[in-house]
Amino acid sequence: MSIAAVSSRPGQVLADLLPASRAKDAALVLGGAALTGIAAQIAVPVPGSPVPVTGQTFAALLVGTALGARRGFLSLAVYALIGMAGMPWFAQAGSGAAAPSLGYVLGMLLAATVVGALARRGGDRSVLRTAGTMVLGSAIIYAVGVPYLAAATGMSLTQAVAAGLTPFLIGDALKAALAMGALPTAWKLLDR
Repeated sequence: MSIAAVSSRPGQVLADLLPASRAKDAALVLGGAALTGIAAQIAVPVPGSPVPVTGQTFAALLVGTALGARRGFLSLAVYALIGMAGMPWFAQAGSGAAAPSLGYVLGMLLAATVVGALARRGGDRSVLRTAGTMVLGSAIIYAVGVPYLAAATGMSLTQAVAAGLTPFLIGDALKAALAMGALPTAWKLLDR
């Protein structure tokens, strides 16, 4: 069966186009965790915030969308667990369970699962659907990350929103625009 024939079946994510095997799934899960860890090293400090702008959120949403809910969850679980155990692959080579930005990592785990489920329902097949999928994924990350930031640092919720959400909205819009171009284009190319 050709990739083009497989790609037109409903309920597929991009990773499903590869031949099925446990070894493939394991490689995709580990590769998704590694991609997220590498993307986390693309970090720009934000004045007044303990949370930098990173490529980590983009990678987590891309991993969830491309791999689907189950593999996306497993990838981000591996990423989170290994990082909490001491691997320095959180943002800015950070690690451990005490980081004030750990809530964002936990939010990415949930977001990867949700965007993966949406991708299986076609949430990555058009520009508008991809935009909605990425906005929801980002909202989930913030819904977990911002309250965690407030609790971990003693900030009020208003202060945590100012330090852990507001400075990141423009970057997230750019990341969503990248996904809006890349994911539907990948499907169109595969459908040819």
